[in-house]
Amino acid sequence: MLHGLWSPGSGLLLWRDDMGDDPPGGPLGELIHNAKFRRRVEVPRLDATGVVVDEVPAIACAPQTAADLLLGTTSTAGLSGDLVYLRHVARGIERWVRAGRVVPEVFRAEGEWWTRWRLVGGEKQRAWLAELAAAMPPAQRTQGPAPKVLADLLAELADPIVRIVLGPDTSPATSPMLRSLIDGRALDEGTHRVANLLEEWRETLTVDEPELVLRLLEPDDEDIDDDDHGGDPSDALWRLEVCLRPEGEAPQPVPLGRADPAQLRIAVRKLGDAMSAYPRLRDVPTDSRSLDLLLPTEVVTDLVAHGAEVLRANGINLLLPRAWSIASPTLRLKVSAPAAVAANKSTVGMKELVSYNWELALGDIVLSPKEMARLAKSKGDLVRLRGHWVQADHAALARAARYVAAHTATDATLGDLIGVLGGESPPVPVEEITTRGWVGALLDSERKPAEVAVPAGLNATLRPYQRRGLDWLAFMSDLGLGAVLADDMGLGKTVQVLALLAHERAENPTLLVCPMSVVGNWQREAERFVPDLRVLVHHGPGRLSGPALVEAAAAADLVVTTYALLAKDNEQFREMAWDRIVLDEAQHIKNSATAQSRAARAVPARHKLALTGTPVENRLEELRSILDFANTRMLGTPQGFRARFAVPIEREHDQAAAARLRTITAPFVLRRVKTDPTVITDLPEKFEMTVRANLTAEQATLYQAVVDDMLRQIDKSEGMSRKGAVLAALTRLKQVCNHPAHLLGDGSAVLRRGQHRSGKLGLVEDILDSVLADDEKALLFTQFREFGELVAPYFRERFGVDVPFLHGGVSKLRRDAMVTEFQEDGGPPLMLLSLKAGGTGLNLTAANHVVHLDRWWNPAVENQATDRAFRIGQRRDVQVRKLVCIGTVEERIDEMLTSKKELADIAVGSGENWITELGTDELRMLLRLGDDAVGE
Repeated sequence: MLHGLWSPGSGLLLWRDDMGDDPPGGPLGELIHNAKFRRRVEVPRLDATGVVVDEVPAIACAPQTAADLLLGTTSTAGLSGDLVYLRHVARGIERWVRAGRVVPEVFRAEGEWWTRWRLVGGEKQRAWLAELAAAMPPAQRTQGPAPKVLADLLAELADPIVRIVLGPDTSPATSPMLRSLIDGRALDEGTHRVANLLEEWRETLTVDEPELVLRLLEPDDEDIDDDDHGGDPSDALWRLEVCLRPEGEAPQPVPLGRADPAQLRIAVRKLGDAMSAYPRLRDVPTDSRSLDLLLPTEVVTDLVAHGAEVLRANGINLLLPRAWSIASPTLRLKVSAPAAVAANKSTVGMKELVSYNWELALGDIVLSPKEMARLAKSKGDLVRLRGHWVQADHAALARAARYVAAHTATDATLGDLIGVLGGESPPVPVEEITTRGWVGALLDSERKPAEVAVPAGLNATLRPYQRRGLDWLAFMSDLGLGAVLADDMGLGKTVQVLALLAHERAENPTLLVCPMSVVGNWQREAERFVPDLRVLVHHGPGRLSGPALVEAAAAADLVVTTYALLAKDNEQFREMAWDRIVLDEAQHIKNSATAQSRAARAVPARHKLALTGTPVENRLEELRSILDFANTRMLGTPQGFRARFAVPIEREHDQAAAARLRTITAPFVLRRVKTDPTVITDLPEKFEMTVRANLTAEQATLYQAVVDDMLRQIDKSEGMSRKGAVLAALTRLKQVCNHPAHLLGDGSAVLRRGQHRSGKLGLVEDILDSVLADDEKALLFTQFREFGELVAPYFRERFGVDVPFLHGGVSKLRRDAMVTEFQEDGGPPLMLLSLKAGGTGLNLTAANHVVHLDRWWNPAVENQATDRAFRIGQRRDVQVRKLVCIGTVEERIDEMLTSKKELADIAVGSGENWITELGTDELRMLLRLGDDAVGE
């Protein structure tokens, strides 16, 4: 027999005794046959002596799983009475859902706004709950008072049951709230005001008397002074029909002569409430045969713009005419260029001629010049356009019309167009960009450059996304436009560039600049993929110079050098003829003021190409510097870029500025990531989660002591001394969160009296228990070598397995042996790595779990470490857990890292220094210990 209880805070608990010959069917039966009853829970039962508590192996099911199981079970065979009761409750919730008696709710949790569905309530649902409470099985009552248990059960199951009823084929939502309600993501636009308004609206739905509905009706056509271009509604009267809507029925007008007296009293009372909420309704004419009001156009405009919100806040619905629409003006850009370009583009590039013009649209209607002029001069926001009433902001229309007139050009360059897009922000959103000619493949993300044939001399099979990369690189090269190939690490930027060189076979050589550590890699990859490519390595004390270098370079197809030598030998490079200059790991020039950056920009070449897997590591200025190399001054000066983009996006999260930056940079940046299913279809999924641990009392005491000590120091210091104190405190706080012995460095034990001294380490132990139980492997990253040396011996003893620790002090020979052993089937199931030593250059696909024991300041670094397991060759889904301690600076750093990841995604804040610039009060708030930090 299968038993079940609903436990507030734990969800659905399932356990079994002898299943007999009649096990349950459906999803519950499948669960029982396949699940492992690993969790042990205390389950109360009643016998002759009273309540007896048994400890039994059980399964805990989250609300979504519980809803699926309870609704999917078609038979009660093999179910205890407790579980039959819960199934009955779930099916009752489903009936309320299908009857439409649910409403959305907005609430705040974990620092974000969320949405969920809840039952609307009301008298009928209260009666139903009373029946459920009376029928509740005795064993279920041991979980708490019946009303409290039922309230938790309904609150937790209503939302997943609504999603089950909606089904997987729900149409895509157009509003953020609907998207959140359908897919369960956080609601970015959530506010306390939205939450309160929804709650007030729900309360209006729980009463049994009819609600007041005001229905706005259009004037008759004969009452409007109409002409061929739309009418002037200033003299028309609009009928505001007063209706009552009983629950579940359509709104009904209230005629004075035939209305039920009780209904009439309700209508008069509620209309009075509406007039009190929106006083302009008191001063308008009325219809003698009904309660209807007759509104002049100016009142209608104000009613829709302001009064509707006031009425809704007071529980009164306003219905607009069916043909009524509220439209926002938008701009559309049309760009055209010649269908073909000249064969020699060596001096064209950003100077290529294009023509472009702007169009102003209102909703789906593109306005003619005459309509645009008439609407821009309108004194009100309500107009009749092509037979339909439209409300639009006439001031915004006027600004947009002036913008269109000032920014249309028939004889401009591509550089002029980029300057317009990156300059003054358009007064209204740009909804659409359409293109014609070669510029279409550049600006239109839906159109692709023409395919080029795979070079005959290329000894490699290109993946489909690499073929598209070759097409794009050849297209940009033909136009003489600089480009940034920003594919994720491991996606093959090298082979795409070599394929481009094999395709073009240019007369002049390509200069490739890279870090010294990958010079040999470029040389070997060129020999492997394009064997007949002539490669000259310019490196080392015996490197060529003067005429000998010029002669040797002229005889080569590819010249490979380093960033250090690019700056040192820059005068020679500037005097030589180059077809192209390529910067590998282009983040080396992210600071435009360095000698390497200046040297890269000084080398003349027909085409410039930057390669990087991290176009934005910390600041948007890094992207500007890289694009400034590719296309000089494309994003303006550093000062201008900072004012137009960096400050608005990084500090103010200005979405309009972010959209303009995407529009400008997208044509010149090709960015593909491993998580895109169109890139590498044979990569599995990656599931990232933040896992939170409580501090122990010992950790909390040490944490507070570090904060207090830092605050005392910074009160007495300034400048670099103050910054140093803050940064030292940040490091010590992260050590506290790891383990007290990590901070103290006293060699003390990991455990004390058999209990964990670190809440985080206890959580990691639970995670690794599950990993090893499933016969899987895990990588554990830490930024602290001393922490790894502390926990590696503990893990070896605790789990009885070898736990190699790869850090900067491990020799290359031993490092290679560690990797080889871990990758083998019988190798160690766990590997501990320091983030700097193990975060790049390793292939560890034997692991499908990654645990970040402590957090780094740079998401790109963490992602590179994760990519040791999540890369080509991985065949299983990868679970990435990032550990933080609740109520500490780690949790607040996690929020900062999330913000930085969004910043990187915009284009393709700064590191910890931003913390040192905070005031003392701000530091205290950032580093303070939260009330919920310590576990029970």
